[in-house]
Amino acid sequence: MNRRDFIICSGALLQSNLFGAATEDQVPWYRTMRRCGQTNFNERDPEVLDIEDWINYWSSLKLDAVLLNAGGIMAFYPTKIAYHHKSQYLGSRDLFGDFTKAAKKRGIRVVARLDCNYAYGEAFQAHPEWFERRADGQPVRHNESPWLYKTCMFSTYFTEQMPAIIREVNSLYDVDGFFTNGWPSTGRPPVCYCENCKGMGDPKSPEYRDRHLERVLQVWKLWDDTAKQKKWDSVYVGNLGGGIRAVTDLKRIAAVAGWFNADHQGRSGNTPIWDCAQQGRVAQAVMKGKTITNVTGSYANARPLWRHTSKSPEEATMWLAQTTASGMVPWYHWLGGAPEDLRWRPTGAKFFQWIAANEKHFVNKASIANLGVVFSQRTNAYYNPPGGGDPTEFLQGLYYALLEGRFLFDFVHEDDLEPATLRKYSALLLPNVAVLSDQQCSLLRDYAAGGGSLLATFETSRYDERGRKRDRLGLGELFGIQPFEDIQGPNGNSYYARIEGEHAILKGFKDTKVLPGAEYRLPVKTGSKQVLTVVPPYPAFPPEMVYTKTPRTDEPAVVVSQPGAGRLVWFPGDVDRSFWRSGNGDLSRLIRNSVEWLLDGRQPVTVSGGGIAELFGWRTEAGFALHMLNYTNPNMLRGWFRETFPIGEQHVRMELRDGTRVAKVQTLRAGATLRHTETRGSIEFVVPRVEDYEIAAVIV
Repeated sequence: MNRRDFIICSGALLQSNLFGAATEDQVPWYRTMRRCGQTNFNERDPEVLDIEDWINYWSSLKLDAVLLNAGGIMAFYPTKIAYHHKSQYLGSRDLFGDFTKAAKKRGIRVVARLDCNYAYGEAFQAHPEWFERRADGQPVRHNESPWLYKTCMFSTYFTEQMPAIIREVNSLYDVDGFFTNGWPSTGRPPVCYCENCKGMGDPKSPEYRDRHLERVLQVWKLWDDTAKQKKWDSVYVGNLGGGIRAVTDLKRIAAVAGWFNADHQGRSGNTPIWDCAQQGRVAQAVMKGKTITNVTGSYANARPLWRHTSKSPEEATMWLAQTTASGMVPWYHWLGGAPEDLRWRPTGAKFFQWIAANEKHFVNKASIANLGVVFSQRTNAYYNPPGGGDPTEFLQGLYYALLEGRFLFDFVHEDDLEPATLRKYSALLLPNVAVLSDQQCSLLRDYAAGGGSLLATFETSRYDERGRKRDRLGLGELFGIQPFEDIQGPNGNSYYARIEGEHAILKGFKDTKVLPGAEYRLPVKTGSKQVLTVVPPYPAFPPEMVYTKTPRTDEPAVVVSQPGAGRLVWFPGDVDRSFWRSGNGDLSRLIRNSVEWLLDGRQPVTVSGGGIAELFGWRTEAGFALHMLNYTNPNMLRGWFRETFPIGEQHVRMELRDGTRVAKVQTLRAGATLRHTETRGSIEFVVPRVEDYEIAAVIV
């Protein structure tokens, strides 16, 4: 931060302190928000948007807050700030101001949407120092709208122009917060060659990532302080999202963010349906109960893209359901003020009105899961998987197996491995968490020494926090292993695993002596008794050559041990990624059996029944809520849900705290009261049917 920026940031903080800050007993309005919507203006909307129609619709959804475009790229109010481009159709109208007044009259709070990413040519001509540059010195323009120029967050556009816009909006209107589209995002830092960014170093380096993060935190604090100059409970909300692919350090951002917004509007291509639920788990891991919203785009945000036609009701409903089940607040979004396709409206109204009618069951106090999955952003940033592909494929494979096993689980951020966090978990899973610091390894060893169980795969702990390869695995001593060769690839074929004895992780594997191994493996040595051993790859073609010349080795395909109260499982192969890529059910069963063995029957909830379902369990204001998301659908891994395929009876057993008495059990979607039986310390009941999404509310 240069001297000028320091003065600006310090001044904003001083002013916010003069206007007063929240006391410990004050709760900002957004902490109790349950429903949110957004009308995203386009330039022509001042001529065609019907405010009364929009307010009637949003009111029918019983919104707590609505987001409306104020400015940034384009102002929708009569701004007096130089180079703050106004809509050419605004004329004498104040679209933002009039819409804001109408919303406030209906008791809906207003968050002003700003876009800090681009500005018009007149701004570029007057302030060329505000903008990103390519390596050849040319400014970066928008691909589809080349009259817009990309701003640089290390410039004074972010520390002078944007705060000026926030102050102007605050001075003119009764707004309750500010949101920026697209910034800071959670992907890799942008590469810029402007004067502000020279000397930043290698864009792929940890040092570059650190400088980018520090600037994000500085700007975030500045904008939040500026927003609070008018109201103590106003807030700046950044645009995050990214889910399991996030690279920007979300835990550091969460430390300064009052409200986490995941702009995670839908899926396209080969994205699995549970992508939204993963976003919720990521956000919960860092926000620790603070406000999280997720944007559901009601329009057709697939590829190809049609932004003015509706998404299928089944797909939009499932996205809203995942948002809610994972503990986020749903935010429903349409782009354009004069929609000709209105098919999206009943979908949002039906879901939001149902939430409002059952609100007490969505006030979550804590997750009841006792299984944690470590989420590593540094692995996303610094790890290059053998054979190419995305580093998240390991987590995806484990995730899929956990869904098939009907496990309740939380994500645990890599920088949150302290005892205070880990003590609630009976077991932790590390899906090729390749990048771990010495301190993180020490915390995991302490967790295991205290009776916690661990499962790790492939290259977990092989690299330090800067992505440098270690001579020895950071967790090798704990698991009793050490590599003796570098990674072995398939050379066209994967290896096999020979069954060497009986063990709980081999449950269900009758009538076979071999199992699929994995695509890649890190050969290790161990002193533990071996359950599965490696059969090296051999030719798959021609048929005459499909046999092994090495039917047995002493190289372990899994290392299983129980050195104390906890249990340990290490897969030297990429079994998680191999399951994700192949869909081979044996690999899923092997992972699920291993997790069951680690937990040793200590599961707060077990659910048995047909179909693929994701579960979330919460302690709520009313008691407990078990969320069941039905993913049984031919479009689970690609495309959109266009039809619902209900699943039948789901038998539930839930462990209860000593002395907890259950008044009744209800299904909130079906609206039925369920018969239940209580035994000492547990309750059992049957959910007769799950259409797309059901919640079993256990009222105490």
